Amino acid sequence: MSLVSLYLSVLSGLVVALQYDAATPFFSASSLDLLAPFGQFFRSCHFYSSQLFFLFSLCHLAAVILAKADQQLRFRKWLLLLGSVPAALLLLFTGYVLRADATGEAAGVIAENITLSIPYLGAGLNSLLFSIEAEGMKRVYANHLIGLGLVWGVCCWDHLRRYRVGFAQHSLLLFATVGLSFCLAAPMEPTRLGLFHIQGPWFLLGLQELLRYVQPFWAGVIFPSTVVAALVCVGTETPGRRRSLLFMLGWLIVYLILSIIAALR
Repeated sequence: MSLVSLYLSVLSGLVVALQYDAATPFFSASSLDLLAPFGQFFRSCHFYSSQLFFLFSLCHLAAVILAKADQQLRFRKWLLLLGSVPAALLLLFTGYVLRADATGEAAGVIAENITLSIPYLGAGLNSLLFSIEAEGMKRVYANHLIGLGLVWGVCCWDHLRRYRVGFAQHSLLLFATVGLSFCLAAPMEPTRLGLFHIQGPWFLLGLQELLRYVQPFWAGVIFPSTVVAALVCVGTETPGRRRSLLFMLGWLIVYLILSIIAALR
């Protein structure tokens, strides 16, 4: 189901990319709905299929961990697969930023500030991933279209070869996604003057709330890194595996609470 959503996202994303102009991001993204034939459908299809791809990927990861099937993988392969998680997250995140609407603009500013807070490496990472203030959406667009997709593909290629996607078996998912895309337009929130609080993407609401209480480096780098470290330990057959699972459960509960608080603001 994750791969079916991914293929649908890539196909619809190619259509959206042909109409997108990094020099005028908000205008080109919003004009898709008005000027391009079936532009609203393709933008919505790309948006919803991308969300489903990420959600199904997380479900797959959770199922693997709970079934302890990860112990069948070599540790090196497990680390490589874990690298696909931040790559997929950044792919989804840069899609929000590229809209350049209120949500995307705020998300881009937060991302740059978090990246720049990393000692020694922050400026280089920001130049590699975002560089929004200096170059606008050019770097983000290139990473979303090519760079991050290649990273995800390299991390997952050996794993993906095990799966054969049967589109006929997932026709309900395809029809539901296409139907949703026809009926419900993807979000596009114009910038509003005098607005002091803008909610970011749903998967970053907890981090956005944590930034209210903790410095960017600790909230945006150290806090997420702890759950990544726990995921690494889960892939090893050590006595600490159970503690890592309990830590991940506690981390998810805390993040869910923070996300709910942020959503209710």
